[in-house]
Amino acid sequence: MKLVSTGFVEFQSHHLLLGIALVLCFYQVSSTTNETDKAALLAFKVGITKDPFNVLNSWNNSIGFCQWYGVTCSRRHRRVMALDLSSQKLSGSISPHIGNLSFLRKMWLFNNSLDHEIPPQVGQLNHLRYLRLDNNSLVGEIPKNISVCSNLVILILKKNRLTGEIPRELGSLSKLQLFSLFDNNLTGSVPSSIGNLSSLKILYLPMSNLGGSIPRVLGNLINLRLIFLANNKLSSTISSSLLNLSSLIMFEVARNRIQGTLSTGIALNLSSLIMFEDE
Repeated sequence: MKLVSTGFVEFQSHHLLLGIALVLCFYQVSSTTNETDKAALLAFKVGITKDPFNVLNSWNNSIGFCQWYGVTCSRRHRRVMALDLSSQKLSGSISPHIGNLSFLRKMWLFNNSLDHEIPPQVGQLNHLRYLRLDNNSLVGEIPKNISVCSNLVILILKKNRLTGEIPRELGSLSKLQLFSLFDNNLTGSVPSSIGNLSSLKILYLPMSNLGGSIPRVLGNLINLRLIFLANNKLSSTISSSLLNLSSLIMFEVARNRIQGTLSTGIALNLSSLIMFEDE
């Protein structure tokens, strides 16, 4: 008969218990964080006052929240990665609890009738890459702490009732490629911090009630391909720094108070430009 030392048995037992404890700890943490996501989604549902297509009826305990309409979870952690409730004619407000969806990468709530303000808790979504809240009835100012969402690639807030100035803090979004505020009732000017958006390809700010001048720093954004600033109150002249934008294919500043023209220089120096409108 083979003898096993008491020390060896104790060693094995210790590591077995440690392994079980780690598994239980992981399960508890995973369960807790998953419950946080579920609670955040249910809080969002409470803020919705009209749901004519009944898309949120599936948001109940009969199925897991990863199977709820419009919700996409990661396979590994079962955390909410995407929330897509676009074009569902939803009315109501965006719950501040949305900021607890800490793994969220995409939030598409466009083409609805959402009102109230954009909750500043959106700034807690560090993994957020795509934020579309366009074609709603959102009011108030653009939260400054959206700038904390450092992974944002797309930010579309067009066709709302937003007021106030474009936060200069948004200039820290170095990965942003598309920025749209078309058709809002903003004040102030295009902040010079826009010149820090080194990845920006599309700047879409027409009909936003913006004044001041077109920032010279736009000429630093070598990836810019489309600039739309029409139907504002922009004045002064068009800076020659825009001639640095060799990738620019469309530049529209019509129906402003712009003085002078750069159309000849634009045509000669920007070989990729297919449209220039300044009158």
